[in-house]
Amino acid sequence: MKALVLLSGGVDSTTCLGLAVSQYGAENVVALSVAYGQKHAKELEVAKKVASYYQVEFMNLDLAKIFEHSDCSLLKHSDQEIPKESYAAQLEKCEGKPVSTYIPFRNGLFLSSAASIALSKNCSVIYYGAHSDDAAGNAYPDCSDAFNKAINEAIYIGSGNQLRVEAPFVSYTKADVVRCGLEIQVPYELTWSCYEGEEKPCGTCGTCIDRREAFEKNGVCDPLLLY
Repeated sequence: MKALVLLSGGVDSTTCLGLAVSQYGAENVVALSVAYGQKHAKELEVAKKVASYYQVEFMNLDLAKIFEHSDCSLLKHSDQEIPKESYAAQLEKCEGKPVSTYIPFRNGLFLSSAASIALSKNCSVIYYGAHSDDAAGNAYPDCSDAFNKAINEAIYIGSGNQLRVEAPFVSYTKADVVRCGLEIQVPYELTWSCYEGEEKPCGTCGTCIDRREAFEKNGVCDPLLLY
């Protein structure tokens, strides 16, 4: 049995990769990193390093063209500023809509594209790192349990019952994800979560805040903050 893992190089997807390797063995895991027109290439570079650490096959896919009409603040052609506050603070201003760092149907597009590659690679499951904190308040609706169930059913049927989609952390908080990763010794010092591509994390964007708090809740310091 082989697994394909969507790998951004962040905490959640890297933990997913570590979990897949522990379950299936490195020789049976493919890591897929996707370019979507993001403002910096650091996460793609980090994803390659993470895949090398786990000694799994690494693949790249460029979907930037699909998102060129979006004004999401994470995209390099957008002039929107990336919010420097927690997701909770952002959601208070969104009136039930996704936050400005939500890229339109990104997980749907990633998973659909990954399904084609996974079938060609004889994989029977796709892993991705959605968790409940991202889905909370409709911040990222394509990280929700309802979305996961729907896309899994669609891909399972569309693949002739050959391929499943799993979000092993969909009911977890980010702190739960980190706890799982610490147990299986995920190399968090290699990962990158910040929406900025500087030498060190900015510490003030939503994902930096969430990451720091997740480590703190586990009684450890984020290794990226130790350097």
